[in-house]
Amino acid sequence: MQKKVKIKKLIKSFQRGSIVLSGWLEQMGISKSLRQEYVKNGWLTPIGRGVYKRFEDKVEWYAGLIALQKQAGFQVHVGALTALEMLGLSHYLRMSENKIYLFSPYKVNLPTWFKQYNWKQEIDHRQTSFLSYDVGIIGFNHKNTDFLISSQERAIMECLYLTPENMDIVECYQLMETLVNLQPDLVKKLLENCNSIKVKRLFLYMAEKANHPWLQFIDLSNVDLGSGNRQIVKNGVYNSKYQLTLPKELTEL
Repeated sequence: MQKKVKIKKLIKSFQRGSIVLSGWLEQMGISKSLRQEYVKNGWLTPIGRGVYKRFEDKVEWYAGLIALQKQAGFQVHVGALTALEMLGLSHYLRMSENKIYLFSPYKVNLPTWFKQYNWKQEIDHRQTSFLSYDVGIIGFNHKNTDFLISSQERAIMECLYLTPENMDIVECYQLMETLVNLQPDLVKKLLENCNSIKVKRLFLYMAEKANHPWLQFIDLSNVDLGSGNRQIVKNGVYNSKYQLTLPKELTEL
């Protein structure tokens, strides 16, 4: 009877398409031996060591992310282009994009089960502290699930962090052009917090080039833009105001 009560409680709290970790099951009063029994009886299916889904459920990458965020307490979030797509700000630019960008501080290493599971989409995990984890991250509801993603203000800076090696700089500018409603106070806080001179200069250059009205409401007096040239590409066009060597195709847009 007690086992039946526990499995009913588990199924009631275990949303379809979700993933649970052994630690969470322990908190639910489901011991290792009981988990093994549930697996044997076909109620749970392991997808990694100490990681389970409901039998015959299809699980998406964000189910794994939710388990990491909410059950394991990992500081990892959806960022860059993926966050902008989820916020409806870039879908027309890259309809076939299939890469999921996740960001975390340097110390956060994703567990083996998450890295090895076949999510049907490429996961690009970036470990960086160019921005603090407590600035510009918001809750997002997707298919009746909630997880953390970058705000549009933070996400565009993450795109600029990836350029030019891992994201086209012209595409970054095209994204910047769409961001007509950024919050000046949050942009200011992010710029003051950001420790990448490249990102800060590119952000301001692109915002000015796009002629965004919100830029005039940002106090830049405490934003450190560093000194010396930042060469984004070789043999490019030099912008003296922001001391950037930029691709010709960007400057001519």
